[in-house]
Amino acid sequence: MKAPVLIVVQARLGSTRLPGKVLRDLGGKPMLLRMLERLYAVKSPATVVVATTTDPQDERIETLCRASGVEVFRGHPTDLLDRHYQAAVAFGAEAVAKIPSDCPLIDPAAVDNVLARFAQGDCDYASNLHPASWPDGNDVEVMRVTALQTAWREARLPMEREHTTPFIWERPERFRLANVAWGGEAPNGDRDCSMSHRWTVDYQEDYAAIRAIFEALHPRNPLFGVEDILRLLARKPEVAAINACHRGVNWYRHHLHQLRTVDARSTRSDRVA
Repeated sequence: MKAPVLIVVQARLGSTRLPGKVLRDLGGKPMLLRMLERLYAVKSPATVVVATTTDPQDERIETLCRASGVEVFRGHPTDLLDRHYQAAVAFGAEAVAKIPSDCPLIDPAAVDNVLARFAQGDCDYASNLHPASWPDGNDVEVMRVTALQTAWREARLPMEREHTTPFIWERPERFRLANVAWGGEAPNGDRDCSMSHRWTVDYQEDYAAIRAIFEALHPRNPLFGVEDILRLLARKPEVAAINACHRGVNWYRHHLHQLRTVDARSTRSDRVA
């Protein structure tokens, strides 16, 4: 184990909305590798691993990772809680940072900010999601392996198994939670961009928007960050409009009847007209 924190990037090819998205081209490389370039720029001590599934089709992800010198772990296809916990055990981690593979423009500073908050040592779980304020697509959650193990042992709801961390952040009476709010400001003065800016890839429109942002900014600054993207979108609102129909849409919408600490203000139910 190179570092006590294991950054786990969950990746698979079987996405129902946009199959094979993690291997789609982004500036001449698979989107997954572009995202990993950003995670390797994180300054906090951490080991990065791609956690894919045991599904035969995901051998393509393992092959890509091995050829690129990327650590890879294969685990349960649908039980993400089990996959993250087993990866932690396999790598001897003391803490796990969960980052989805559909965030190819994630700002390394976002990761560092959350890891630095967690490193203060007074919490079991830290994120920039509860409550959310960063532009969607900068999702970072980090937790002690002891907390992850408790969730792994006790979580029973399919939602808790599929999304890995709800068992933890839904129980502030059992776990010490911390949140890192975004400290920036959008050109329109908005200090909460979680519902107004979407840089994650779930739909074809998302992929088109990500490509447009990447092609505009990457040539001059390969590690462009949140502020760079916000300035670009302020200059070119037509780029922001590409996937505007999906702004604010996230997985919470399917489980509002089960969640205690998240309500309808944190998600939109469907496409925005």
